[in-house]
Amino acid sequence: MVTSRKIQMRGVTRLKIIDILNSKPVTLSFEVFPPKSDITYESVKEATLQIAKLSPDFMSVTYGAGGATDKYTADIAGEIQKNNVPALAHLTCIGMNRERIEVSLTKLKGLGIENVLALRGDLPEGATMESKDFSYASQLVQEIKDFGDFCVGAACYPEGHTESESQSEDIIHLKEKVDMGVDFLTTQMFFDNNTLYKFLYKIREKGITVPVLAGIMPVTNGKQIKRICKLSGTSLPTKFRMIVEKFGDDPAAMTQAGITYACEQIIDLIANGIRGVHVYSMNKPEVAQTIKNNLSEII
Repeated sequence: MVTSRKIQMRGVTRLKIIDILNSKPVTLSFEVFPPKSDITYESVKEATLQIAKLSPDFMSVTYGAGGATDKYTADIAGEIQKNNVPALAHLTCIGMNRERIEVSLTKLKGLGIENVLALRGDLPEGATMESKDFSYASQLVQEIKDFGDFCVGAACYPEGHTESESQSEDIIHLKEKVDMGVDFLTTQMFFDNNTLYKFLYKIREKGITVPVLAGIMPVTNGKQIKRICKLSGTSLPTKFRMIVEKFGDDPAAMTQAGITYACEQIIDLIANGIRGVHVYSMNKPEVAQTIKNNLSEII
């Protein structure tokens, strides 16, 4: 039985995301990023807790390149969980040694966090590999599973990873990652729902059956999204490109148009049977609030 934001099983409160996904017809979650220094910690914490007040099914906290925000990721995730919202802590492994990963997992466990998103990640610009213990996310998945009792999520790319020669090759690597023990997947942002539907057909055909959460980005900055798409390989459909070109230089209009487009995507996804939506809310409580309000009778 689902009660508030937690799942009760035989009198024991469970916060594992896979339990939530398996117990609800549709879930809505939000993502935030941690501060880069102590100076901005309180403002990020306040924004995060405002989003937590919306009672999403869970919230995820990102992780800086090369572990740059390791401490803050855990701390912010801990604050979220204190507010009765399950937290999903991102963890990257590129350039990390096994001891450092174990320290991070031990801290998360101590904070009562039961969910980890296992990512390869990227080295900071100019940095070099200090360790070769981990080169791929699949290795991190196995390490987390061996550590014990975490629900493990991973990323997937509906348009293919930028470093893969083809989508077929990317799906082969995704299957390897899932076979290591991934409980659920979250997609890279996309702006054409047909891209996701085609991707889901392909991965199901290859035997990947874990839940897939649709990653939705409400665009509030036209210039920023062009840069992000260039780095991630995400394409902009003509319909959305026209919106960015028309409203991109007007922050208020772009915010309204971007949120409206995201809500239309989400409604279409749910109507077509997608059971999990993860919103890249970018520490913006007002964006999360508007989306939640617009979907109040749908989710």
